[in-house]
Amino acid sequence: MGNRGATYDVAVIGAGIVGAAIARTLSRDGVRVVVLERSAAASGTSGQGEGNLLVSDKAPGRELELALHANRRWAELADELADELGPDFPDIEFERKGGLVVATTEAGAEPLKNFARSQATAGVDAQIIAPSEALQLEPDLNPAITAAVAYPQDAQVQPVIATEALLASARRAGAEVRCGVDVLGSIRSASGELTGVQTTAGAVTASTIINAAGPWAGDVASRLGVTLPVRPRRGVVLVTTRMPHRIFRKVYDGDYFGATQSNDAALQTSSVIESTAAGTVLIGSSREQIGFDSRLRAEVIREIAAKSTCVFPFLRDASVMRAYGGFRPFMPDHLPVIGPDHRVAGLWHATGHEGAGIGLSVSTADLVSDLFAGRAPELNAAAFSVARPTLAAALAAEEGAA
Repeated sequence: MGNRGATYDVAVIGAGIVGAAIARTLSRDGVRVVVLERSAAASGTSGQGEGNLLVSDKAPGRELELALHANRRWAELADELADELGPDFPDIEFERKGGLVVATTEAGAEPLKNFARSQATAGVDAQIIAPSEALQLEPDLNPAITAAVAYPQDAQVQPVIATEALLASARRAGAEVRCGVDVLGSIRSASGELTGVQTTAGAVTASTIINAAGPWAGDVASRLGVTLPVRPRRGVVLVTTRMPHRIFRKVYDGDYFGATQSNDAALQTSSVIESTAAGTVLIGSSREQIGFDSRLRAEVIREIAAKSTCVFPFLRDASVMRAYGGFRPFMPDHLPVIGPDHRVAGLWHATGHEGAGIGLSVSTADLVSDLFAGRAPELNAAAFSVARPTLAAALAAEEGAA
């Protein structure tokens, strides 16, 4: 059960990919780290996603800056983990497979091109191509598409293996990972600073607590004495039976970006489609705020399936063998919270990435380690602070309701 009498520098709450990346980076800096996970590693959001490492779905701004930084870092990280863990550890399946975004209506064509042009000014390799060129890249696309943009930087990893690899690397650097341990509350000094947490396995002493609990981070925050306006945003993915490879990139329709940036709690769907190495096809996606209701609903599956056939008509004849869902950590201003909480000394957060947590985990860890070590971060830390102006109203509302 671990070294219960130990005192740590940092306790990371959550063994998803964000917590795992933070634990690895801090441990390699010589920080004494323990990871506390109430279930199993990658058992939450990290184990229910597609492993996207995208720049294509982000508008110019702070999140895109984070994504471009991560895009560079993931290639380095994949090599580092392979060298460190050796051939006996499963490959994290990093692949720069590229993305292709298409418009399926005349009305959607020009907005898609304009969005790509804005991204290009911010450093994204966004290549506006003719529909005929898109059909050369993806021959089974709907020939009626009206516009297309290729994104060579988009990549993919296997998220569960990547999480486990990061945790294995963290352990090699001295971190301890304790699963089946739920955080119940805080331990504070006489002056109110956090000095540890109470858990189902007893007290854990640490001078810094990092809340990396994904969509459950709001509940963890409340147990530690603060409010945090992170909400679960439900998503569903369909998985087809195996077939010959007919989709070679991550392909999605231009409606996807609008869905990611919407604050609407009602159901929204858009097509995100890709093949896996095993020959199945993953078909998404949906977004809705229904709390932690994990029930699959026929109308959601029906809508996702119908929209996918507008992009790849051959999917009308495909068989879906299963559907699964998960919860994304949604923030009202569409930016993650990364760094110390000004309200409680010793409390930090690393959550709110919504559907981009796999891709942004490595940059989140870099930012956390720079701030923790007192180094000048490459990224703008203030943009992701819980004290940022764009969160003020949501925080006030949370505190008023508490």
